[in-house]
Amino acid sequence: MNQDKRMVNIRVFLIIVLCLVSIKGFTQVLYKNETRLKSIKTVQFFRDGWSMSNPVIELNSDVQLILSFDELNSEANEYFYTIRHCSANWEESSLHPTDFIEGFEEQVVHDYQYSLNTNIGYINYQIAIPNEDIRLKLSGNYVLLVYRNNDVNDIVISRRFSVVEPLVGVEAVVKRATFDPYKGGNHEVDFTIHHERINLRSPIDEIEVHVVQNDRFDNAICDLKPQYIRDNALIYDYGEENVFPAGNEFRYFDVRNEGRLTERVADISFHDPYYHFTLLPDEIRAGKRFFGYEEMNGRFAVERYNKADPFTEADYVMVHFALPMEQPLLSGAVHVFGSLTDWTCDESNKMTYNFERKTYEASLLVKQGFYNYQYAFVTNGARVYNTQNLEGSYFETENDYQIFVYYKPVNSRHEMLVGYVNVNSQRR
Repeated sequence: MNQDKRMVNIRVFLIIVLCLVSIKGFTQVLYKNETRLKSIKTVQFFRDGWSMSNPVIELNSDVQLILSFDELNSEANEYFYTIRHCSANWEESSLHPTDFIEGFEEQVVHDYQYSLNTNIGYINYQIAIPNEDIRLKLSGNYVLLVYRNNDVNDIVISRRFSVVEPLVGVEAVVKRATFDPYKGGNHEVDFTIHHERINLRSPIDEIEVHVVQNDRFDNAICDLKPQYIRDNALIYDYGEENVFPAGNEFRYFDVRNEGRLTERVADISFHDPYYHFTLLPDEIRAGKRFFGYEEMNGRFAVERYNKADPFTEADYVMVHFALPMEQPLLSGAVHVFGSLTDWTCDESNKMTYNFERKTYEASLLVKQGFYNYQYAFVTNGARVYNTQNLEGSYFETENDYQIFVYYKPVNSRHEMLVGYVNVNSQRR
C-alpha cells in the first residue's frame, strides 16, 4: 500500500514538472521600449530625415528608420543588433527569422562618431533599417534589439517599430467625447476601415485595431471591435469605448544655448562637468483655465545653438525641475514624463519631495535641444500613468492619435499590419 502511494506521488510530481516545462516553453516575450544601461542616453528612433516622426515605414519602400543613441564614454564599445517579429500585442511571434528577414539575422553596429567640443564626451551610434545587409519581408510589428558582448541576452536597448502594407484605408476623426461623463475633457476617436482589397470571412476575428495617443503605449486602446459591418467597411463609432482623456498641452523648455536664458529657464550655471539649467517653478494646472499654444505633443528635438551636427556637437546638461505642492502625495509618486523619459515612469525620472521647500524636485541629464514634458502621477502598483491629476484634461487640447489595423487570416501564423494613419485632434 505504501509503495502504491509512493508511485502515485511520483506520477503526480512528474506531471507537475512536465506542466511547468510546457508552460515555460510556451511563454511569450513581451517587448517594450527600454534602455537598460545608465550610460546610454538620448535614444531616438525615427524615419530618416525627420527626427520627430513615428518609427513606421511601408513595406518595400526606400525609406529607412534610424536608431540613434549616445553612450557617455570615452571609448567606443562593440555593439550588435538583431530584429524580432512581434504580434499585434508586441509579444514575440512564432516565426523564424528566415520568415521575415532577408539577409543576416545578427549585425555589428559599424556607424559611430565621437562627440566634438563638448564638456561631456560621448559616442553617437546609429543603425539604419532596412539596409543592404538586412531587409524585412513581412508587414507587422517588430522590435530592434541592441546588445553587447555578442550575447543576444545582454540587451541594452529595445525599440518597437512597425512595417505597414497598406491594404486598407482608414478614415478617422477626433472630436469632443459625445456622452457624459466624458464631455468635460476627453477625446473620442471615430474611424472607418475600408477593406475593398481584403475579402474578410470573419471581420471580428480577423481584424484587430490599436489606437495610441501621442506615441505612448501605456494607455492604448487595443480591444475595439467594429460597431457596424457594412459592404467593404468596418465602422468604429462608439461613445465610450474609444475615449481618451485629452490631457493638456505639454510644458516646454529650451536648453539649446548655454549662454542665454530662455523663456522657461530661471538660471544657468556651470559646475564641472555640466551646465545646469534651473527651470522656473511649475504649477499644478488641473482645474485651471485652459491655455492653448503650439507644442510638439511630448517630443523633443536635439539641437545646439550655432552647431551644425546635433548628433555629435550638442552637449549634455543638467536640467532641474520644481513642482510646488503643500503636501506630498502618499498614494503614489510624481514623475517627469514625455518622450524625454521614453514615455515611462521609473526611478530615473521620479521626483523627490523637499519638505523644507514644499516642492517636488527632480534633475535630469539631457542632450541640448528643445523639449516637451508633463508631470505624471503614478498610483502605487498602477501600470497606466495619470497626467490629469496634475495637468488637467481639456477637450481643446491638440493631440496626435495613431491607428494601427492588423489582419490575421484564418490559419495564419502572424498578424499583418495592413493599415496605419496618424490623425490630429485639431486638423481635419
